[in-house]
Amino acid sequence: MTMNGKAMHWLDERLGLSAIREVAAHKTVPVHSATRWYYFGGITLFLFGVQVVTGILLMFYYRPTTAEGFESVRFIMTRVEFGWLIRSIHSWSANLMIFVAFVHMFSVVFTHAYRPPRELTWASGIVLLGLLLGFGFSGYLLPWNQISYFATKVGADVAGSTPVIGGTIARILRGGEDVGAATLTRFFALHVMVLPILTAGLIVVHVLLVQKNGMSTPPWISAARVRQMKFFPNFFLREAMVWYGALAVLGALAAIFPWELGEKADPFASAPKGIRPEWYFLAQFYTLKLIPSHVWIIEGELLGILGFGLLAVCWALLPVWGVNRAGEARTRLVSGAGIFLIAYLAIFTYLGYVK
Repeated sequence: MTMNGKAMHWLDERLGLSAIREVAAHKTVPVHSATRWYYFGGITLFLFGVQVVTGILLMFYYRPTTAEGFESVRFIMTRVEFGWLIRSIHSWSANLMIFVAFVHMFSVVFTHAYRPPRELTWASGIVLLGLLLGFGFSGYLLPWNQISYFATKVGADVAGSTPVIGGTIARILRGGEDVGAATLTRFFALHVMVLPILTAGLIVVHVLLVQKNGMSTPPWISAARVRQMKFFPNFFLREAMVWYGALAVLGALAAIFPWELGEKADPFASAPKGIRPEWYFLAQFYTLKLIPSHVWIIEGELLGILGFGLLAVCWALLPVWGVNRAGEARTRLVSGAGIFLIAYLAIFTYLGYVK
């Protein structure tokens, strides 16, 4: 046995590499008209990896204090070699990751891949989307500029309107009664420790569930007649090319449209005109603006939060109401709900930008 063979045998005994090779050799992917949608889960995973790598690089220079947070980001952008590019890639990849995660979620809806036995796969995906939104909310404050400071202040106030537990949530987020040094420290800890650990663990669970149950075939396609493609190397190489394309788009956006820093946060200054959250919270923000201050005896903001909470619970329970007793998808009902939700998010996000 050669030296390489001995090394592989040694590793195989301890890590079970042969079992991994066995799984990769037999795993297949259905080939049909909706196969293209399978790539979006991998793109989301790839962009999460970009977030981890660029985030670690930024951590070498970032200081999570109100006195030095803004200056440390400015130092990264102006003094660190290619620091501006790393920060732009980190910011753009965060936005693209959330966008692609939404596309992946709706692709699951329209291909009805939530059907039994994939209920837990759907549930873990919904929780992962919530964690990605948590990344966006917590990371938005870290540059400690005017826009991020006041947007976080508004977000914390909205969270504080949640019935019963709102005050506790707001105090936990802010670390006190207002957004300040404690808030920045807590958001930094959430962004670089708590959320990454939770997300990494849930990604493992999500991938294992996909591996166990296999790729879903849409109900209008007969699974028995679908051609199968080997995952490795056929599908994997295609996925790698898609990642390469995503990296090209990401690099172009970061280089051509570098992420701006803005002005340092001043808690005593007036809020900038037209303050608004990032695009992935804009539809909800604009909806709350449209609701009157009081609807009968209920505060308008409270009514909006209750409505969003009910919508989130119903969406998470899609595998319950989206299938009949025989375990078959209610395709018209679910597709109609998906189209309505996309239309709502698109229209209200646009209105939130222009008004």
